[in-house]
Amino acid sequence: MDRLRRLPSGFVRAVQIAVAVGLMAWLWQAADGAEAARHLAGAQPVWLFAALAALTAQTILSALRWRVTAAQLGIAIDGGTAVREYYLSQIVNQALPGGVLGDAGRAVRARAQAGLLASGQAVAFERLAGQIAIFALLVVAFVVTLAVPGGLDWPVWAIWPVASVVGLGVAVPSILWSVARVAPGAAGAALIRLGQNLRLCLFAPEVRGRQLILSLGTAFANVAGFMCCAAAIGAPIPPGAALALVPLILFTMVIPITISGWGLREGAAAALLPLAGLTAAEAMAASVAFGLVFLASSLPGIVVVLLDRPRRAI
Repeated sequence: MDRLRRLPSGFVRAVQIAVAVGLMAWLWQAADGAEAARHLAGAQPVWLFAALAALTAQTILSALRWRVTAAQLGIAIDGGTAVREYYLSQIVNQALPGGVLGDAGRAVRARAQAGLLASGQAVAFERLAGQIAIFALLVVAFVVTLAVPGGLDWPVWAIWPVASVVGLGVAVPSILWSVARVAPGAAGAALIRLGQNLRLCLFAPEVRGRQLILSLGTAFANVAGFMCCAAAIGAPIPPGAALALVPLILFTMVIPITISGWGLREGAAAALLPLAGLTAAEAMAASVAFGLVFLASSLPGIVVVLLDRPRRAI
């Protein structure tokens, strides 16, 4: 583990690029990349702009969620600063190895009011809230599409892996709480305090309504963005299928073995979206379009880098 931590960032980035390129090259052959390229070339701009609007809304709602979360830990951030910092972290996440260095920078710059531990927890809890919301959409859509006749036709090979992911996700909070209760000494106390801070930030009565609205808003915006990209290349995804399948596709973007999920996201799309009636080529094209629009939605972060003078911590 220590050796991995000492690897040069340039080497890590080179490996991520190589994995992404390798996966995309394999998908080009397996999913008819030439056909996917034709779909992309004919993409309808109005739908791409709709996707851009959805992902821009996702960024703004995420920034406001961070502001609400940080306030619970004694860190006051005004709305404009929250949005600016979030755009900056997004562009850094896309440009540097690991996909989380922008978030780490956000925590460092917000440390002045309550310390680095509190600012780091605020960033981590905010990101976790977004993942919880996406997971909640997946759980509800999976159960509904299984139960409602005429819904998504889940094949057996997909039901059990997805059901396992759902079951594990539902069980994780209880598992972590049990571990915290039995962990000895300082480690157990630290885990319990972490859980208490998490509840304070996400589930305290004064914030849970806002957290629910903001987190579901970001989740729906991400799914809507992907749906718009699919519509842009002429392969619309039914809403129920999108709510069940797109979260699974988006979860691959948090696996840090490629650049911002490139390759993994397209592979998941090519494997899953045929369940909704798309061809593998259409699924690949929709995912590539989403990746490009997501990158475009992060570009205001470059403006922040270029125009923002060196400043003190938030």
